[in-house]
Amino acid sequence: MEDKPILLFDGVCNLCNGFVQFILLRDPRGVFRFASLQSDTGQLLLEKYGLDSESLNTVVLIKGGKAYTHSEVALEVAPQLQGFWQWVALFRLVPRSVRDAIYNWIAKNRYKWFGKQDACMLPRAEWKARFL
Repeated sequence: MEDKPILLFDGVCNLCNGFVQFILLRDPRGVFRFASLQSDTGQLLLEKYGLDSESLNTVVLIKGGKAYTHSEVALEVAPQLQGFWQWVALFRLVPRSVRDAIYNWIAKNRYKWFGKQDACMLPRAEWKARFL
């Protein structure tokens, strides 16, 4: 299952779903796979990597046997995307504590600002195989 990077996301969060769709549109090679944090697969991976789903307020990237969280996720994902997204790597120059503080502020307000769905999104037919 972990032969390709897996992005775990909050399946009811509109911002998180938008992030997943952003990646899908810019990842025609199919580098990334996806699972909602609420799914059985998501829960198994969180447990495997010692992450508590109750206190988790981030997307999680499982890549190369390591779990990335908060701002590190974007910095790991962006270079793999089609287009000029490699420039995002410049944010590594910003201290992680600052990046994560901004990330956490947005994450804390994500439902208020972007809304919430009643159920996890259903992927388009052409993307369905990329969801675990």
